[in-house]
Amino acid sequence: MNKKYTFWKTLFLAGVMATVTACTLDGEDGAVGPTGPQGADGTDGADGGEGPAGTPGVSGKDLPRELSIEVVGRFATGIYGKSAAEIVQFHATSQSIFAVNAANNQIDVINLSSLPTVAVANPLNDESLSSSAFTFPDTVDVTDNNSSTTINLGDANSIAIFGDMLAIAVAADLKQDNGAVLFYSLDMQGQGSFVKGVEVGSLPDMVTFSPDGSKLLVANEGEPTSDYTNDPEGSISVISLNNGVPDDTASHINFTSDMTFSSDLVDPEDFDTDEKRMQLLANDGVKFAGPAGNTVAKDLEPEYITVSADGSKAYVALQENNAIAIVDLDDMNVEVRALGFKNWADYDIDFTNEDELPSFSRLPNVFGMYQPDSIASYSWNGASFILSANEGDSRDYDAYSEEIRVEDIIDPDELNQTLSPALQDLYDATGGDDGLGRLKITTALGDADNNGEYEALYAYGARSFSIWDQNINLVFDSGDDFGKISSAILGENFNSAHTENKGDNRSDDKGGEPEAIAVGDIEGRTYAFIASERSGDLFIYDVTNPFQVAFVAHYNNRDFDVEFELDDDLDNPCDTNEGLDCTEVPNAGDLGPESITFIDSASSPNGNALIVIGNEVSGTVTVYQITEL
Repeated sequence: MNKKYTFWKTLFLAGVMATVTACTLDGEDGAVGPTGPQGADGTDGADGGEGPAGTPGVSGKDLPRELSIEVVGRFATGIYGKSAAEIVQFHATSQSIFAVNAANNQIDVINLSSLPTVAVANPLNDESLSSSAFTFPDTVDVTDNNSSTTINLGDANSIAIFGDMLAIAVAADLKQDNGAVLFYSLDMQGQGSFVKGVEVGSLPDMVTFSPDGSKLLVANEGEPTSDYTNDPEGSISVISLNNGVPDDTASHINFTSDMTFSSDLVDPEDFDTDEKRMQLLANDGVKFAGPAGNTVAKDLEPEYITVSADGSKAYVALQENNAIAIVDLDDMNVEVRALGFKNWADYDIDFTNEDELPSFSRLPNVFGMYQPDSIASYSWNGASFILSANEGDSRDYDAYSEEIRVEDIIDPDELNQTLSPALQDLYDATGGDDGLGRLKITTALGDADNNGEYEALYAYGARSFSIWDQNINLVFDSGDDFGKISSAILGENFNSAHTENKGDNRSDDKGGEPEAIAVGDIEGRTYAFIASERSGDLFIYDVTNPFQVAFVAHYNNRDFDVEFELDDDLDNPCDTNEGLDCTEVPNAGDLGPESITFIDSASSPNGNALIVIGNEVSGTVTVYQITEL
């Protein structure tokens, strides 16, 4: 408290007490006398001293700020349902976006040098941007132990750009075989000169450079054949670059001899066999789901990689396993950390598509597996934090599937098992087959004692984005924000699929499916950008302080009144013989966001911060300008 204020307060109270005391001790007051004449004006008193300084106001620059989101450019391939616009990256030298076009197995180079600062007239069907094709061969010679091997190449899955170096991850023609990374040196126009190919693991699904460009990391997913006769091990490849030149061979980190457990409660002999490793990880919450003969290395399938700012650690999403691996790039070992489960008793969820409208409830004994697809990282106070888009995914093959609806657990013609009394009561209270019965869950969890009775249900994904610290402890989760925000804005169109405009038809599955995530700085604040694959929602959060996260903005570049239907599981997604109709897809907007890249204002072709989203179902690449209001 201000000392001057305290002094005068004390003096005033003392005077009051003296008056009270005097009144108590004196005799009774006499009658009030008549009012006397007005006295002469007194002389002006001296100016009072300056009062105590007030508390400084909080600067508006330190608060979450409103952002303007505008489409300033868009490219359309005209190919629907075939992943014609998937992974996007930015090449600053040529001011171009590189986008993986899986339909044509090429890279589309989209020039942004004339990108405007004003929004396009119609963001839903704008085609103001054009492209040139960047192609690559269908075979490549790689070196191993001074001998050369030819790899027959299949599809390109991912790209990464550092400076003027382009890396393309390409699966082998038989995707269970080892794939390759193709390196190109890019010129001022974005044209590439081939440098070399480097052999990596099975199904290289994602590539990224370390922040200093000295390493390229590759997530080798190692998916099985549908009949599980060939199930390669997942792995991580690390290719070193010296003075910008990649090594001829990669180093490989496996999930057998390269695995470690950092806890002092675990001794090396506790994880010296595959059976011990699987038991330790399963006890920690890592989900394993596979047929007989499954191993840790076969089951763990690296999906996405992000690297810490200092380049010492990489973080790898193991989506189906509900885990993130921490790679020590100095010691070249890997540790797997389980992500835990989201308790749907604490958040609202729409779990059925039968009512065809937004309807939320809380579900005790029902949990969500985070299962991130894309992940990103940033630093705060010198520490690394990992952001995850919690999409969810299952193992669903001809020879083995873990995916089932709750109603099929108790169906005598399906699983023919039971629910616990508490779950059965919940099942009945929510509408039975048309209620909780619709929710898709895993059979790999829930019956802990294997007695044929499910005590808990585990659904795919968490319908959110999360922030984890460098030890993979949960710092923040967006909870039920995505469902609530999307339903409030889109109404009955929320949780729509990306193959037709039919609202609520993904509520029983994984909701809007948060798929893509990126992080970037705008005017001194750090933002996370999250896109949902099915509904097409874009959410923006201020994550400047990971312990004080705030929702900022929502955008959806889609027209839900347009009628269309396609099937991206077919060779011809628009086959009219199957009753499909893609005529109006060009007017439907963006469908199936798959990836996001952030371009800061210093590198941006139009001087403003941008995000670029690749939409694999509509085959479009959309450029958004993000500015402060």
